[in-house]
Amino acid sequence: MKALTQTKLILFTALFLVLFDNYAFFHNVLEVYPFNFSNSGFLISLAVVLFAVTSLLLTLVSSKYTLKPIIILILIVSSMTNYFMNSYKVVIDDTMIRNMMQTDMAETLDLISIKQVLYFIFLGLLPAFLVYKSKIEYGSFKKEMFAKIVTVFGALALVLLSVFIFSKHYTSFFREHKPLRYSTNPPYWIYSTGKYINKTFNSGPIIVKPLGEDAKIEGDANETKKLVIFVVGEAARADHFSLNGYERETNPRLSKEDIINFSNVFSCGTSTAESVPCMFSPFERDEYSYKKGITHENILDVLAHTDDIAVLWRDNNSDSKGMALRVPYENYKSNKLNTICTEDGECRDIGMLIGLDDFIEKNKDKNMFIVLHQMGNHGPAYYKRYPKEFEKYTPVCETNQLEECTQEEIKNAYDNALLYTDFFLSKTISFLKQYDKDYKTAMFYMSDHGESLGEGGVYLHGLPYFMAPDAQTHIGAFMWFGEQMKQDVNMEKIEAVKEQKFTQDNLFHSMLGIFKVKTEAYDKDLDVFNGKH
Repeated sequence: MKALTQTKLILFTALFLVLFDNYAFFHNVLEVYPFNFSNSGFLISLAVVLFAVTSLLLTLVSSKYTLKPIIILILIVSSMTNYFMNSYKVVIDDTMIRNMMQTDMAETLDLISIKQVLYFIFLGLLPAFLVYKSKIEYGSFKKEMFAKIVTVFGALALVLLSVFIFSKHYTSFFREHKPLRYSTNPPYWIYSTGKYINKTFNSGPIIVKPLGEDAKIEGDANETKKLVIFVVGEAARADHFSLNGYERETNPRLSKEDIINFSNVFSCGTSTAESVPCMFSPFERDEYSYKKGITHENILDVLAHTDDIAVLWRDNNSDSKGMALRVPYENYKSNKLNTICTEDGECRDIGMLIGLDDFIEKNKDKNMFIVLHQMGNHGPAYYKRYPKEFEKYTPVCETNQLEECTQEEIKNAYDNALLYTDFFLSKTISFLKQYDKDYKTAMFYMSDHGESLGEGGVYLHGLPYFMAPDAQTHIGAFMWFGEQMKQDVNMEKIEAVKEQKFTQDNLFHSMLGIFKVKTEAYDKDLDVFNGKH
């Protein structure tokens, strides 16, 4: 094999990445700038600019000892990025990277497919192997530096020349169509990785600021204690709830319960890693950030500070996303605690109810706040999320390669999973009814985010919030109150506001309100039960 210079290897790699790993980018561009005579020059210039930018990035990090390892890593990661962008139309930003880093092995296995393996082999491993086996001819330090300078300035010149010649097109590209650049591969995922690392590791030592240490429950200490279960749903979009007018009966059991359905609730983010910490935090979505989330206590801590509320988090999802670090936490995603699991390791949400009687008995002299974090409608393998007897809508998509299924098959599997959630939530209400004479009982349900089911070619969730469709942000939410709790809250007021727009910002203050916790952290205006609406 003939030896290559560093520069040639960089240019060949950049050309390969532009030609084979940027289908999503050029597809999105062509939807905005159709291929015709007036746009043809600009479209060609975009490919040139992407080639130049990629070459520039590789040149800046290349050296005798880093060139091959970095190129190999970029080829492999870009092949996977290419697969997910092509298959699910996701954006690989810093939030998506955080979500991936917090995904457990079971969720990862749900995503693996033959198509993904083919992408990995032919666009990742094979070119990476060729780079590994290639012979590089290194010149003197002076010669290599000169080559780098020529490449850098040449790349910059190509970018500037393209922007100058097609300035009108680039003005609209950068001002009006910013999301297009989110699918450039690898520049955008490299930028997002840097952003993720900066947010995660460059924030200095993590010091958790106490919150609500002054929290006390108002009222008579001898009054009937409260037993509240809060269910965190997974990927349950509001417009697929029959409670919200969906044509299919996806909530047959809940519709028979005396619940108050909130039809206009929106999430704080489009992924579990973002929404769950945000909804339990005291911050509103516009002021919430990852750093604020990990450096401040949350609603669970404030309730625990009262010394009169026993808190428990049970999880059948990946984890609590840092929310239950300082309160009792139980993992129900394995058969060690969850006794209702399938042979292939899929543990059912209903298993989280088993053994709750023991917790209640142990804390019978306290108020109780129990969080149940569902597996719910976690995709893309919706067909795994429910037992066979809940397969009402057929045929279903029985693969994690959603793009291979019809939209009807995907919708059928998704709606069957909602039917199982309906069953689980109705059983949770039945569980609480057993304690209705001894406690003021209540159950609250709120999904973490919604889900795209192929509308416009978009699947799953995780798009940047400003560009996410309502399907990813408009979520299912409702309340149920036991007979004693109904005497403790203003039911007429709750009924009057149930159609108004609320967000996950209201959760923190509403939970303080339901327990009548007095603290400086409480904002009455954001409390669904007592606020001004």
